[in-house]
Amino acid sequence: MDKDELTAWAVKNGWQVMAGAPSLTKPSAPKEAIVRMVFKATVVNLEVKKPAGKWEKIAGESYAKVQPDPDTGVPQGLGFEKIPSFSMLMQENKDRQIFANMGGPLKGR
Repeated sequence: MDKDELTAWAVKNGWQVMAGAPSLTKPSAPKEAIVRMVFKATVVNLEVKKPAGKWEKIAGESYAKVQPDPDTGVPQGLGFEKIPSFSMLMQENKDRQIFANMGGPLKGR
């Protein structure tokens, strides 16, 4: 997967682009990114924000080695499949986006 494919997958699965990087936010503070994908020339890194505010790289892989799971489409090689809390955090972010879009004005009243 390349940068564009990873970004498209991330946005489709609840990530937001913040400061130029696909990011997941805290459920209690949706304006603050706590997980992000950082794109370099030949690799993509997965980083987590520590409580002190510093970003820590937890995984990184070359684009050529990051492949979508044939069943779920989740990129393999960045550790998503090993850390169950990522799927829960992605779902919470996706749900928040869906419900935010449902709050528009009512038509016909």
